[in-house]
Amino acid sequence: MVPGENVSKAIRIHEHGGPDVLGWEDFPLGTPGEDEVLIRHTAIGVNFSDLNTRRGLMPGPLPCGLGSEAAGTVLSAGNKVEGFKAGDRIAYMHPVPGAYSENRVLPADALIKLPDDIADETAAATLLKGLTAHFLIRRCYAVQPGDLVLLHAAAGGLGLIAGQWLKALGATVIGVVSTEAKAQLARAHGCDHTLLSSENLAERVRELTDGAGVHVVYDSVGKDTFMASLECLRRRGMMVSFGNTSGPPPEISPMLLMMRGSIFLTRPSGADYLASRAEREAAASELFSALRRGEVTPHIGQRYALRDAASAHRDIEARRTVGSSLLLP
Repeated sequence: MVPGENVSKAIRIHEHGGPDVLGWEDFPLGTPGEDEVLIRHTAIGVNFSDLNTRRGLMPGPLPCGLGSEAAGTVLSAGNKVEGFKAGDRIAYMHPVPGAYSENRVLPADALIKLPDDIADETAAATLLKGLTAHFLIRRCYAVQPGDLVLLHAAAGGLGLIAGQWLKALGATVIGVVSTEAKAQLARAHGCDHTLLSSENLAERVRELTDGAGVHVVYDSVGKDTFMASLECLRRRGMMVSFGNTSGPPPEISPMLLMMRGSIFLTRPSGADYLASRAEREAAASELFSALRRGEVTPHIGQRYALRDAASAHRDIEARRTVGSSLLLP
């Protein structure tokens, strides 16, 4: 495609359903507005939220694109855009799906300029997951040296980043995974102990913590693990529920929190913790510093051609993936 052309190849859906609804088609880009930029994507991150959009679990009109995270190069910028120009390397996470495309028009406010020493694939594999990990472990519950942490999906894209970062902060990390192969990967990326999701989590966590329980649980699984996660907490511990891979968590009475030891429960969203450009840039700066110091090393487990996005979705649903998955235009 010629840079600046007003049509891009993109993955789009016209109905909700399985991976087969992902279509490879021409999509009109329009002309960038005065506060917008035209981007050529070089690497695109795949996240579980993309699958939820495809399935119809995320609100939004049809037809629509998919994807909220990518890296690339600015092709052109509107006349009121400050801080970005043609040729700049950038990355972004944006709530409006559409990253599964060769080119895209976006508000300049959504962009983060990439330092020279951060590769495009690294940015696409870590930005959304890394910034999410940042607000989970630094702001929802500010992890301190010596804290005991239970981390679900510890071999997933976000889990591998969070496990390394937690270890660098001095925490003792107990990772939950689905297979022994994933357990080995999680232990290589910061987890001191690993548990299989088929085990009795509360019983095993008590064994590992001398009966006390953990200071904080990070639970991205939802329905299937929510109650067990609560049982893993120590008195006045914090439950951070932030995902629905098995379905939404159950509704509970606030009295249950008191009965479990006056524990805390939060359900955070990046829309609130990364609401402004200043917040995103500050979090990205910390992420890039952690990458430079080697405290966080991305694990890109899978790469697919952009037009083969359906294969990526099938592999994720079948739990055949480890670490981060990328689409390459």
